Amino acid sequence: MLRQFFSYALVGALTNLAGYMLYLLLTYLWGAPKLTMTLLYAVGALSSFFANRRFTFRHHGHIGAAGARYLLVQLSGYLLNLIFLVVFVDWLGFPHQFVQAVAIVVIAIYLFILSRFFVFAHKQPAVE
Repeated sequence: MLRQFFSYALVGALTNLAGYMLYLLLTYLWGAPKLTMTLLYAVGALSSFFANRRFTFRHHGHIGAAGARYLLVQLSGYLLNLIFLVVFVDWLGFPHQFVQAVAIVVIAIYLFILSRFFVFAHKQPAVE
């Protein structure tokens, strides 16, 4: 599990760093933090599915079943990210740049746990 966490962290650090830099650039150029986060979240989720399936979790199960679970988990992560922005930016007035940076870390940990134990879980053979 430790190897998986470090592999996940490496894949996540690369994709999230690039995504966060794009987030800062796009929100600077045209504003709209929630719309920007939505677009970048979709792109990041798609690319990380294949990287994490192959390199992090070395999953060889059915791609369709894992993909469906992954979409469900990513949707919950997206909604959590949106809630972070609404609550901490819109309601409490924190800068969206700071809130998004914190959300990336919190949601990455959340997604690792769900990916490890739900999306890419290895099935144990049935005991008879």
